[in-house]
Amino acid sequence: MGKASRVNRTTVSDFLLLGLSEQPEQQPLLFGIFLGMYLVTMVGNLLIVLAISSDSHLHTPMYFFLANLSLTDACFTSASIPKMLANIQTQSQTISYPGCLTQLYFLLMFGGLDNCLLAVMAYDRYVAICQPLHYSTAMSSHFCVLMLGVCWVLTNCPALMHTLLLTRVAFCAQKAIPHFYCDPSALLKLACSDTRINELMIITMGLMFLALPLTLIVFSYVRISWAVLGISSAGGRWKALSTCGSHLTVVLLFYGSLMGVYLLPSSSYSTERESRAAILYMVIIPMLNPFIYSLRNRDMKEALGKLFGSGKTLFS
Repeated sequence: MGKASRVNRTTVSDFLLLGLSEQPEQQPLLFGIFLGMYLVTMVGNLLIVLAISSDSHLHTPMYFFLANLSLTDACFTSASIPKMLANIQTQSQTISYPGCLTQLYFLLMFGGLDNCLLAVMAYDRYVAICQPLHYSTAMSSHFCVLMLGVCWVLTNCPALMHTLLLTRVAFCAQKAIPHFYCDPSALLKLACSDTRINELMIITMGLMFLALPLTLIVFSYVRISWAVLGISSAGGRWKALSTCGSHLTVVLLFYGSLMGVYLLPSSSYSTERESRAAILYMVIIPMLNPFIYSLRNRDMKEALGKLFGSGKTLFS
């Protein structure tokens, strides 16, 4: 088996990404839609990063993590959509073997980093609402940078390990992936060798990238809810909740789409359903995040106004 695996692995030069539709007449429409969404995603998230970087009033832990989330969203979308657009434009479905593994690595890393940052942002809101007198000390700039570094390490190492383990897998003659990106589960279904360690790695990464951050988010919001219920005035409760509204909206959208794929019973599985959910959390949510975080945030609107050289706030 080892010798056969080596032979099969060296003959794998590319895979086929079947995309969202194989109908030729739908390709121009798909290209226009996804190009538009990709451009909006990139412009919106980079504007958030520039606005926060250029406005000293936004150099706080909450906006520090928001800027990193926006940058991560831009990179996460860029890991898959440009290749999809290039394949539509060239009327090709191929992606090289190294290209597929590279894409997979960045999708896993930036997807995991998204989850970690959402958890860190929930912790930031927990400290701000539940321990306001200790906020400046607990969320010092040094500690924020340390948490960001930990997030990068926790996502980069497992993503790299999973990608390297895939290089040991021998693939069969069938090389069609029924997605617009290199999905790890779909890749393993094409394997001709033992994939038990790879499947175990997927479960481990699911616990690290999904279950653990979600647990921390839920814990933070349970504590926040208790603290808010203890505030006597309605105005005080609303002010406390308003600082969490944007983050909570993004969390519900992001994890709702992921659960729609991975927590439903396997009997209800379909490639079409998984593709729709993937579009939601890989394209649509990163595109909506800048609007969610800026349209109802006066500080962000003022920063964006300054960025464009206007004394007035945007969207006012």
